[in-house]
Amino acid sequence: MTIRVIGGGLAGPEAALTIARRGLLVDLYEMRPVRTTPAHQTADFGELVCSNSLKSESEFTAPWLLKQEMRRAGSPLLACADQSAVPAGHALAVDRVEFSRLLNAAIEADPNIRVHREEVTQLDPEDGITIIASGPLTSATLSSEIARFTGSEHLAFYDSISPIVDADTIDMSRVYFAARWDKGTADYINCPMSREEYDLFYDALVSAEQVQEKEWEKLDYFEGCLPIEELARRGRDTLRFGPMKPVGLRDPRTGKTPWAVVQLRCENLRADSYNLVGFQNHLKYGEQARILRLIPGLENAKFLRYGQIHRNTYINAPRVLSETLNLRSYPNIYFAGQISGVEGYTESIATGMLAGLYAAARAAGIRLAPVPRQTALGSLVHYITHAEGKRFDPANITFDLLVPLDEETRRRIRDKKERHRIQCERALAAFDAWHGVMSGGAPSAAPASVSS
Repeated sequence: MTIRVIGGGLAGPEAALTIARRGLLVDLYEMRPVRTTPAHQTADFGELVCSNSLKSESEFTAPWLLKQEMRRAGSPLLACADQSAVPAGHALAVDRVEFSRLLNAAIEADPNIRVHREEVTQLDPEDGITIIASGPLTSATLSSEIARFTGSEHLAFYDSISPIVDADTIDMSRVYFAARWDKGTADYINCPMSREEYDLFYDALVSAEQVQEKEWEKLDYFEGCLPIEELARRGRDTLRFGPMKPVGLRDPRTGKTPWAVVQLRCENLRADSYNLVGFQNHLKYGEQARILRLIPGLENAKFLRYGQIHRNTYINAPRVLSETLNLRSYPNIYFAGQISGVEGYTESIATGMLAGLYAAARAAGIRLAPVPRQTALGSLVHYITHAEGKRFDPANITFDLLVPLDEETRRRIRDKKERHRIQCERALAAFDAWHGVMSGGAPSAAPASVSS
């Protein structure tokens, strides 16, 4: 049997490689470059459109826990991310180009995967198993076809992209390298601002000219990724408690904490470009150049990419998806990635991995139990399949989604970090037990290395 996977972003290739490595054939469909999207710049698999960060690697955090579970299951894309990692303090950030290159090489090297560069416009639940991982920029034609099978309207929000600056054009005499609270290594470039510099920047930002909203657009932003100008309008100090928070970023040259700080994160292994962390926006390019050059150290900056906005489409998962990520009404159709209602790179890869495992098991005639609720993976799936359908918003992995500790334990242990450690250890134990059964009692396979 051949399983069809639609989408060449993150979830689709993860699902395809997961299935192929279990000895099954995969037809992987990607419409680029035949048909482009408003946000992608290449036709590569795994192109990272927004930031280059897969979030925290700090022990006993929720993003760390999710990645630990994925590594134990042998996630192919997480292996590519680990191999293409760039310095980013306590976060896992990747060289975008190298990450895509490694992923493309893995797909090309797998004899069980056939790549089709064409747009899928029709779905047939009777014609084998299909995983839809077409992402937030799903074409209008496929989107309409999905709506026909889900029996509900699509939901959507607007997401934004951060600017990228040429490293050679940063005035290094005005900035310093540091990580917040000195965690990890000092990998971030920090642009410190005095109160006067911050006020000047803030006033320019809130009065800047935005890209004109189209008549058909309703700019419903995702709360976790608001454009910086939208954040600024919530109050003069909002940015100082958000993306420009100076706490823990003492300037080693002065021994003082600045009034505000703009952090730049390395984009690639050559360290020749940096992105402005948290500076996604919906401003006209000319306005971006003018305002961002008010940041100390960026007075003569050359921007390799300006911030922009794009629409993210997703299904109403609580109404239509089962806990094994397939449609309740059409069990042969699975969903993974952002279109399933998760938000974030790691979360998209995680659901791609799960959909691949579930689809492969179904093709082999095996009933695979859902990943346990106690795990990060299980908690993420539980949210998108059990949330309130009337007001369903995408979610990143957080401790709020995990099964809480019992009341007695909470009373006994007051320290939040210790509570999180216990939750993580319980989650990993539950995951190991599930994965051991799922893989026939064998230990988790180590991620396959991709040749450079």
